[in-house]
Parts: sequence; structure tokens; C-alpha cells
Amino acid sequence: MDTLYNNGMYEYEYPHPAVTVDVAAFTRHERKTKLLLIQRAYYPEQGKWALPGGFIDIDEDLEDAARRELQEETGLTAGELEQLQTFGKPGRDPRERVITIVFTTIVDASQMQVHAADDAARAEWFDIDALPELAFDHPLIIRLACEKMSSKLNK
Repeated sequence: MDTLYNNGMYEYEYPHPAVTVDVAAFTRHERKTKLLLIQRAYYPEQGKWALPGGFIDIDEDLEDAARRELQEETGLTAGELEQLQTFGKPGRDPRERVITIVFTTIVDASQMQVHAADDAARAEWFDIDALPELAFDHPLIIRLACEKMSSKLNK
């Protein structure tokens, strides 16, 4: 038996990974494709730029968590979210084994107003051809998100 019930909590023989969500939010502004990033305020990767995101709550739907994290870190309310891919290479986060589910969204240029909050030091839109130094495995995630979204953004 691999589970025990102890003091109202399940204990498992095997360690469990943490689960996060990240959001690749794009827009078209002045004929350029822009990506929303936050500058990390804390360890790990403090000062580097990353996709908005964070840990899901234990009883939270993945899409709800993505909307919450985007709102908390940037003040932006997401429209339609589309799941891009799951990323889970061991070592992608130095804190623990973290698996992330990435969502994409397109933001109307009239809704580009953002402000940093929660654990984000700054929130800004960047031209996808001029991105700053990125945290974690976000260069890979952003490259795949850009490939997927290019046809939708260039209509």
C-alpha cells in the first residue's frame, strides 16, 4: 500500500512534484508582436524576466490559476486562454521538482495597460525580437509559444 492516512492527511511513499501555470500573453501594437513579461522580485532568478505565472492552489482549476496569476502579477484580465504545452524537465526550477502548464492568450492592444504586483517587480510588454534575459526554461517556452501564435497574430 503506497498511501497512509495520518492525522487527516495522506502520506505517499513517493515525493510529489509542484505544479505551476504560466501565461504567454501576446498583442499586436504598432505593427509589432509584443509579449508580456514580469521581472522576478525574488529568488530564484531574481531580476530576470519571466512569463507571468505561479503555483496552483490545491483545489484550483488550471485555467483559473492561470487567470489568477496573470491578474495578480500584472493586473491584466485574460480573455480566451489556450493550453500550449506542459513542461517538466527535472531541474527547471532550483526550488523543487516543478511541472508547469503554459497557456497562451491574445490581448487587444487597447487593453495593454499593466502594473506589477504580488511577486513581480515590474511588468512590461516587449517586442518579441528584443526580449531581455529570461528566467528558467522560458526561452524555450516562449519560442514554442511564438511559433504557435504567429499565424493568429499576423492576420
